[in-house]
Amino acid sequence: VLTILVIENDRLTKIQKHVLFFTYAMVALAALAEWLGIQFNGREDISPWIIKIIKYFDYVLTPICGGFIVMQFRRDGIIQKIILGILAANIAFQTIAIFFDWMTVIDATTHEYGHGVLYPVYIGIYAVVVILAIIEFALYGRKYRKHNQVSLYGVLVVVAIGILLQEIMKVKVAYMAITVGLALLFIHHNEFSQLEADDTIQEQMIQITIDPLSGILNRYAYEEALRNIDMSEDLVVISIDINGLKQCNDTYGHKAGDELICGAATTISDTFKDVGHTYRIGGDEFIVIAHMEQNKTNKLLKVLEKRTEEWKGQQIDRLSLSTGYATMHEFDHPTADELVYTADQRMYKIKSDYYLARGIDRRRQQQ
Repeated sequence: VLTILVIENDRLTKIQKHVLFFTYAMVALAALAEWLGIQFNGREDISPWIIKIIKYFDYVLTPICGGFIVMQFRRDGIIQKIILGILAANIAFQTIAIFFDWMTVIDATTHEYGHGVLYPVYIGIYAVVVILAIIEFALYGRKYRKHNQVSLYGVLVVVAIGILLQEIMKVKVAYMAITVGLALLFIHHNEFSQLEADDTIQEQMIQITIDPLSGILNRYAYEEALRNIDMSEDLVVISIDINGLKQCNDTYGHKAGDELICGAATTISDTFKDVGHTYRIGGDEFIVIAHMEQNKTNKLLKVLEKRTEEWKGQQIDRLSLSTGYATMHEFDHPTADELVYTADQRMYKIKSDYYLARGIDRRRQQQ
């Protein structure tokens, strides 16, 4: 079942799948070797060399299982290299030991096997692999949120309990625990890799929807908001433009102009953050989509005016905004586009009055 799940998982790379397949195969073969050793133990019709070979594979494959469980999703780093070195050394040790009865001794009378004089060496190798596995699990768990690490360590506890029951109490459940641990580890990786993918998508969406200069929502987010706008009775659309941005750029440079844009974005968004969202939809153009009553609208527009008058930057010390708004109750079932158009026209009227009062011909200024 695990193999089928791995084959069907498109998020795993080909290398990851091969490591998983190899791990499952090693666990199956190691469990088979242990089972055959139990079945053939004490049987006079079975050659002692067959039992020795079976126990050889048991002692070789069991540490390999532990090593490759660690390397299922992490295959780089010093710990992995140490584990591979230990596994290679154990294979060499077991290959030599089989000819000198260092690991497995067969009683000539009963044909039952026992541990050889160097069996503690194997236990030491096995213990080192387990310790390194615990360390690697701890390091691997750091990539997850703190509350997600508990389930990962729970997998480790399940496997550890099974191994300890077998080694201390001689209850043959180690490979059952390892198999359960493999299933839980796969589920854990599968679920939380999806969380990672979701986080990546969310970060990408933030990058798509945030204006890099001002740090507020951009035109893409604005168009998405229009498509999903809540046309309730308290809907208010506010159109806001910066006055004199071109003149600021021409006189003081674009760095000052950027400061003006950022100042306007912060001032507007801070004013309306509790009732709606602010979007920068163009160079000096902002839209606020909010839900509030008429008296609240008037109050916040006065707050915006006061904050605008108080604003001072490092490159330029004056900020001026032209503002126009439209509300739902002014019309009979308006569309969102109609509200935006009305707010824009009212803002442009105020902007035009601003320039006329100062004797500025905007058409000539824009040429």
